[in-house]
Amino acid sequence: MDKISYIVRRLLLAVPTFIGITLVCFSLTRFLPGGPVEMRILRMKGAGAAGEVGAVSASAKQVTESYRRELETQFGFDKPIVVQYFNWLVKNKMGLSLTSYEYPNKTAWELISSRLPVSISFGLAAFLLTYLVCIPLGIAKALNHTRPFDSASSFIVFAAYAIPSFALAMLLKTLFCGTVDSCWDIFPLGGISGDFDYEPTFFEYIADRIRHMVLPVLCYVAGSFAMLTLLMKNSLLDQISADYVRTVIAKGATRTRAVWVHALRNSLIPIATGLGPMISLVFAGSIIIETIFEIPGMGRLGWDALVGRDYAVFLALLALTSIFQLVGNLISDILYMFIDPRIDFARR
Repeated sequence: MDKISYIVRRLLLAVPTFIGITLVCFSLTRFLPGGPVEMRILRMKGAGAAGEVGAVSASAKQVTESYRRELETQFGFDKPIVVQYFNWLVKNKMGLSLTSYEYPNKTAWELISSRLPVSISFGLAAFLLTYLVCIPLGIAKALNHTRPFDSASSFIVFAAYAIPSFALAMLLKTLFCGTVDSCWDIFPLGGISGDFDYEPTFFEYIADRIRHMVLPVLCYVAGSFAMLTLLMKNSLLDQISADYVRTVIAKGATRTRAVWVHALRNSLIPIATGLGPMISLVFAGSIIIETIFEIPGMGRLGWDALVGRDYAVFLALLALTSIFQLVGNLISDILYMFIDPRIDFARR
């Protein structure tokens, strides 16, 4: 019962947290210069500049003065900030039903829904690969502490961690995408699928998607690979040296049983803490990686919306990302219940 009440309290706490995050960012988009109204006016002036030169000076001021209020009314900026936020949150469903400023024929949700499966496919592959490799590798490093395997794997892990994701992406493209004659032409330069002159079979389609995913997924994994591996190793080492493990061995259990049955479970607690940010990354994508590999995902959509002052799309993305982050944190807390039953949820 304490666990259920704790989950309910966390769910109730997520509501004001979400409102606080979105309200602050929503307010900033209304007060920062260079918003959609200014961008539209600049485009009008640019369109005038492309026409008759003599009419530009006479019409530029008129555009600025006459149409500013009309544009503010069109975008809903003429209302108080609280009313604007309420309409965005409730009436416009967190901005998902708003029409994009950059793409007038599409709503924010239509743009997001077209990019979301792409980011999920890349992010989920990176998420599963990270945990399926890092946890066993961290366990192996802990069981072989100070041995040659531990030293060699640490060198590789730290080398991968030291390379920034954008540098690693450019390096991989140079080595394996045929951009240099002396290197290999194994993977495509970017995108998510190739251009077939015929109708590909199911297996050909899957193989083509895998070829497009290999290099971006490696860049996704490299960012958290070292941290998660060393976290698993250090956590397991701490548990192995704990008193309760020595007590289990003193009572007649083998060291293998003490490690795999008792110590391993407790060492997974810090690993569960990182699930929240990882889950949000699955849905949000990566701006740098998606830009370099020309992946039409959520990260690239968010960057284009921010640069183009398309706040309708940007705020809708922010709202969804905040929800994913809060859900990920809640999942991390629920995992604590199964990993460590000693936690007293009545006091939390």
